[in-house]
Amino acid sequence: MRRIRAVVLTLTGLWLTPALPGGAEPAEVVVYSARHYGQETAFAAFTKKTGVQVKIFNGNTGELFERLKAEGDRTPADVLLTVDAGNLWNAARAGLLSRVDSPELQANVPAHLRDPEGRWFGLTVRARSIVYNTRKVRPAELSTYEALGDPRWKGRLCLRTSSYIYNQSLLATMIKRHGEAKTEETVRGWVANQPALINGDTQILESIAAGQCDVGLVNHYYLARLLAKDPAFPVAIFWANQQTTGTHVNVSGAGVTAHARHRAPAIKFLEFLSSAEAQQMFADLAYEYPANPQAAVSPLVARWGRFKQDDVNVASAGEFQAAAIKLADRAGYR
Repeated sequence: MRRIRAVVLTLTGLWLTPALPGGAEPAEVVVYSARHYGQETAFAAFTKKTGVQVKIFNGNTGELFERLKAEGDRTPADVLLTVDAGNLWNAARAGLLSRVDSPELQANVPAHLRDPEGRWFGLTVRARSIVYNTRKVRPAELSTYEALGDPRWKGRLCLRTSSYIYNQSLLATMIKRHGEAKTEETVRGWVANQPALINGDTQILESIAAGQCDVGLVNHYYLARLLAKDPAFPVAIFWANQQTTGTHVNVSGAGVTAHARHRAPAIKFLEFLSSAEAQQMFADLAYEYPANPQAAVSPLVARWGRFKQDDVNVASAGEFQAAAIKLADRAGYR
């Protein structure tokens, strides 16, 4: 209980809701969100379009999970919004989310970006790919995640620590694709190159720009943010595995909670967030790729060109998460 009380939540009922005829209480959707940026404009557009007020409680994923479990059927939360399919998979497995059968959501969100059992839906796509120092590396030297284990990268590689879920999800989907033996061989190759372990994607990019290492793995939007501030930032993205399985992608996404008090407007809320209109807002503000292929990417990200995504279902990030953690430990990836 001490941990639950320590959760710092902020209520941001930001939008005025039009009065309803007869003095009826306005409808609302309560969102527990572990996503902390780039969403407010889309939420406000939903309120303007429907009259449904959106209330947001912010916290990190672990804190919100604990709160949902402790509140049980007394929870005020209608929607859980978080990053990484591994977190969504864990929430569904813990019984915190309910199945939604929505033809609109199924049409808007490709099958590999949503739960096969309909308990959560990807809203934005995050590509975790190779980045390199443009002054020290030629794109022709790069190819795949696996090739970062080549001796040419010894002492030149930056990686986030294995404890962070983004890399755990990458390894989990590699296990799904290739099996544990081949994935472990890849990780052992990275470890043999004595990577600098850095706890932050932005910090990895800054280290590469400063020449402390030459290549690394990050989520693409971290690079987009830095380039938006400084177009001359000397780091570029290379789309990994284009001749093989495609670049690893993950999602931020949402589901309707198991005990939602406002289930119908919560489903409408998710349907709106998956629409091309709302997806465009996410793409423009957060530099993530829209899950809905009908929406366009931001102009900055569009300059990087189209790439082939790994189309393995992102649910594998959760399904093989425990195996990925054990594999990293065996391979000496800290």
